[in-house]
Amino acid sequence: MKVIAFGASTSSSSINKALATYTANLIEGADVQVLDIANYNVPMFSEDTEKEIGQAEGAQAFLRDLSEADAFVISFAEHNGHYPAAYKNLFDWATRIDRSVFGEKPAVYLATSPGPGGAQTVLGAAVGSAPYFGGNVKASVSVPSFYENFDLDTGKVKNEEIASQLKEAVSALN
Repeated sequence: MKVIAFGASTSSSSINKALATYTANLIEGADVQVLDIANYNVPMFSEDTEKEIGQAEGAQAFLRDLSEADAFVISFAEHNGHYPAAYKNLFDWATRIDRSVFGEKPAVYLATSPGPGGAQTVLGAAVGSAPYFGGNVKASVSVPSFYENFDLDTGKVKNEEIASQLKEAVSALN
């Protein structure tokens, strides 16, 4: 099984990318490819820009990479209760090319933040809107207080209860 994982953040030290990577690698025998959405350059979306350039190459490349997956592990960063602007912009471009961005492939949606809320607001929005964009969410997990529950040096979850929730979530992909 080829699993595409990414954090919906362009931060080079993204805690959501770390969480997605860790979680995807819990899937036994999976070929995991971790994407960095910062590599998919697109201009700020507007209909005028779309008329001028057509389909943004970065969005086309993003969709090509997603099409290679059998399953997804995506961790959503939260900025003021919403998707980060860079992810939302890339996603908007991608949906103009193919509204079914995720192609009905099984997915685990995650979210984390440094605080106790665990980015639950954006996770709820992502899970709620997934069916409109070909999202087939099999499980979702919010991880609160990231730095208390994850060891960045080892790249592993420290909290056994959370580790168990993540293992159970990815088991839904098989």
